[in-house]
Amino acid sequence: MADIEPYENAMDAIPGAHPYPRSSRYHDAEIGIHRQVDGTEVRYTKRRLLPPLPDEGDTQQHTVGAGERPDLLGQRYFGDPGQWWQIADANPVLDPGELTDEAGSTIDIPLAGGFPQGSRRV
Repeated sequence: MADIEPYENAMDAIPGAHPYPRSSRYHDAEIGIHRQVDGTEVRYTKRRLLPPLPDEGDTQQHTVGAGERPDLLGQRYFGDPGQWWQIADANPVLDPGELTDEAGSTIDIPLAGGFPQGSRRV
């Protein structure tokens, strides 16, 4: 019986294929190759740089309610709880939990289609 090839290896066979789907925050991250001493190549995702903070017209405001979480906001605004990272990218926080820690605070929600990627921030 043939071995099942790992997903990442299957993607290697497709020229230009990226290992992350378009909905992933890592989709645009550069893929690096590390060569081990024995010559084995190991692919890895290079550091993801954050996009610049959006301009005022690129977002809408959301007042955080009690019990809200980033994933719930991802579901509400993007129809996918896994898209919470788009909200985190639009706000200057280190931890996504900071987005909803304080009920009554106001955060930015990117409009549909996100905000321009432009130059990236570190």
